Amino acid sequence: MNNIMKYKGYWAEIKYSDDDECFFGVVEGLKNTSISFEGTTVKDLKKDFRNAIDAHLKYCKEHNEEPETQVKGSLNVRLGVELHNKAKMKSIEKNISINELIKEALTIYLKS
Repeated sequence: MNNIMKYKGYWAEIKYSDDDECFFGVVEGLKNTSISFEGTTVKDLKKDFRNAIDAHLKYCKEHNEEPETQVKGSLNVRLGVELHNKAKMKSIEKNISINELIKEALTIYLKS
């Protein structure tokens, strides 16, 4: 089951509230913007999600602002000393940076 909804480069995890009897989501990873949506049916949920994203993009355009992105392309990862050492040694063996090694490993992992 896929609990992620995507639209125009934005994504959100979909959850269900039994108390409210509705689906809802929040676009995660935005620091200065809050985009949430809901619906009692999947059709309503998709419609509200698209409307929320479109309203956000329209607001940015009208106010001459660059829309905020969910991720920046860099992150800090705490590997622990042993794993960090192994990764560094492997990167030296392969004659690549540790950053390239981690990108390569993650790319292979995400293909499966």
